[in-house]
Amino acid sequence: MTETRRRASRSSPDLLASLKPLAPREAGSGLPLWSQLKTAIQTMIVTEQLGENARLPSESELCELFGVSRTVVREALNQLVYERVIYKLQGKGAFVAGKRDDQGFLGSNIGFSGELHHTDHAISRTILRQELSKPTERAREMLNLASPDEPVVALDRVLAVDGVPRILVLTYVVSRLAPGFEQVPMHNRSLYETLARRYGITMRRAERWLEAASATAEQAKLLGIPKGAPVIAIESISYMQTDEPIEYYTAVYRTDHARLHFIVS
Repeated sequence: MTETRRRASRSSPDLLASLKPLAPREAGSGLPLWSQLKTAIQTMIVTEQLGENARLPSESELCELFGVSRTVVREALNQLVYERVIYKLQGKGAFVAGKRDDQGFLGSNIGFSGELHHTDHAISRTILRQELSKPTERAREMLNLASPDEPVVALDRVLAVDGVPRILVLTYVVSRLAPGFEQVPMHNRSLYETLARRYGITMRRAERWLEAASATAEQAKLLGIPKGAPVIAIESISYMQTDEPIEYYTAVYRTDHARLHFIVS
C-alpha cells in the first residue's frame, strides 16, 4: 500500500473502498474517466464530511488514488469548479466551496444587513473600531470634505450571516451630519436603519465600484478564509436625501458563500 493510500485509509475505512482505480470506458458505453472521477470526488466530500474550505488531495495524490492521468484529474476538478462545488487557489490546491446565496445590496441603497432583514438568516456584527478619526485622503475626496481635519466616524466591522463571516467593511461617516454617532452601540444595529431613526438620514443614491481581488493575510483571518482566496473588493459612496455625501466605505466580500445579484432596468 502506498503512503498516499495509507493516509486515505486512516481517515476512513469507507473512503479507501471508494478510491479504487477507475475503469476505462468501453467503446460506445459508460462514462468518461473525468466524469467518473468527478462523481468519486463529490462522494469523497460527502463521505469524509469535508467542510467549507477543506483542502482536497493534490492532483498527484488524486492520480495515484484513482489510477488516472493528470489530464483526467484536471478536467474533473475544472468541472467541479464550474459547478461551484470546489474552488482552486493558484499554487495551493483545490478546496471545498460553500453554499452560495444571491445578494443584491450592491445594486440598491438598502445596505447589506437591510437586504437580509426579512429572511431566515441571522445577521451578526463584530465591531473592530468605532471612533472619531481624521479621514483618509481618499475618504476626504469622496465625501467632499472641505478640510482634511474635519472629523469622521470610523466604523470597521465584520458582518456575518448565520455565524459565518461574509463581509469586512471599513466605513467613514461624516460626523457633523451624525453628531455623537461614535458613541452609538452598533453591535446589533444596521447602519442605515440607525442613521434613519436617530438622525432622519435616508440614502437617496449610491455609487459603487467592484473589482476582483485576493484576500490579504489580515483580511483572510477576519473572514475565516485562506490567504489569497478570491474576494470582491468594493468601494462605495452614499448620498443622503439632500444629495450630500454621508457615508464612504471600502469592503472585502467573500465569493464562496454568495453571488452578487444586480437588476438592470
